[in-house]
Amino acid sequence: MNGLRNLTALQLGAAIRRGEVSIPEAVETALEAAGEAGCNAFITFTAEQARKRAEELQKGLKDAAGPLYGVPMAIKDNICTKDVKTSCASKILGDFAPPYDATAALRLEEAGVVSIGKTNMDEFAMGSTTETSFYGPTLNPWNRGHVPGGSSGGSAAAVAGRSCWFAVGSDTGGSIRQPASYCGITGMKPTYGTVSRYGLIAYASSLDQIGPLARDAADCAAVLDAIQGQDPRDGTSLSFEAGGLLASLDGDIRGMKIGIPADCFGDGLNAEVRSAVLGVADVLRARGAEVVNLSLPVMEYVVPTYYIIAAAEASSNLSRFDGVKYGWRAEGYEDLVDLYCKTRTEGFGAEVKRRILLGTFVLSSGYYDAYYRKALQVKGLIKEAFDAACAKCDLLLTPVAPTTAPKLGESLSDPLQMYLSDIYTVSVNLAGLPGLSMPCGFDAAGMPIGAQLIGPALGDRNVLRAAYAFQQDTTWHTAAPAMAGKGGSEL
Repeated sequence: MNGLRNLTALQLGAAIRRGEVSIPEAVETALEAAGEAGCNAFITFTAEQARKRAEELQKGLKDAAGPLYGVPMAIKDNICTKDVKTSCASKILGDFAPPYDATAALRLEEAGVVSIGKTNMDEFAMGSTTETSFYGPTLNPWNRGHVPGGSSGGSAAAVAGRSCWFAVGSDTGGSIRQPASYCGITGMKPTYGTVSRYGLIAYASSLDQIGPLARDAADCAAVLDAIQGQDPRDGTSLSFEAGGLLASLDGDIRGMKIGIPADCFGDGLNAEVRSAVLGVADVLRARGAEVVNLSLPVMEYVVPTYYIIAAAEASSNLSRFDGVKYGWRAEGYEDLVDLYCKTRTEGFGAEVKRRILLGTFVLSSGYYDAYYRKALQVKGLIKEAFDAACAKCDLLLTPVAPTTAPKLGESLSDPLQMYLSDIYTVSVNLAGLPGLSMPCGFDAAGMPIGAQLIGPALGDRNVLRAAYAFQQDTTWHTAAPAMAGKGGSEL
């Protein structure tokens, strides 16, 4: 059979429960793969903690119930983990180790998974390439001269490079879905409020959401079953019927109506990406879904609306990082104001400073009404437009990004172009909807292409069902980069 590295998380979990592989063996395989990858996907490895936990879980295997029990995974470095460095890939947090676990991390621990480390990311999740990290850029496992996407690029590269069986990231404007697309894996941003944000270091609080990056839709469903649910420590957490996502994946999408917004397939979309994404519609139609065309003219406004709101919230959220309470502190300051100035000047990177300045500007006297208040009004119109589209269709099918993964350095040299690369993803966060990226092909250079499925609020189940159905008839999600899948134990 295939080596451990090429199994899905659910396949590995099943093999562990059958006694065909031990949890310590799976952990050593992951650590070995992560050490060989050379993609700079991790900021911190927790090898010794992982080995100790693997031994403990192995002793309790006979009582294991969850499908992910014993499976090694990784956590994005903006999700708090008790006594483990959580840096947001920024100099300003230094070696900060939280005294508590994020709710999502705690629920994964309760599900019996093993974390092998914290993954690299764009600093404070601000970026689309994982090049703004203080710890250096992450490289795309399919071609190390290209970016893995961002801001959850480390999580995506770790999964694509077979360094772990799944990872969790955060998605503020596409930061799970876009790197999943660039790295040829499956990633999902669930409905806002269905996964607790407690312990997620905030970028833009009204948009941030934790979600899974994995090999396929079934793995994503299993992870969401573990982490979804109301949390009294998160005031935006929803009361809803959580769980049962994995059990709902039967491959039957007969009668499901899939909408294709013409506004998402116009100028600026690479021809190879367009062809591959429209090919998804053919597969779903053959499965019994009805495919219809529709219009979403509001797409013209999503990028400026997103960046005004996200930057405004970022300027507020990041004001707490000042060198006083925790994290890194500049030296040689004269007074408190000088401490703030020097710490933030030296501690934040260029992209974070750019967004703080933009956010402070749009919130300032004289510009609040002209920019921020107007952006909030347009956000409401965007949500109404998507709600109306979802009332006509069960799901929407769009590209994830206009192109495949760009080369290293290209996006940072043109920040505006980087912002525009989020055109198909930010609307999902503005409207609070679930969105999933799944592999649907490759371009002529051999780089992965992703398609996006969008559902109505709390429509996560149908999003996963459609993705699962697509993956029953295709093999794009099983492809691995040449540098992955080597070595490891055999079943």
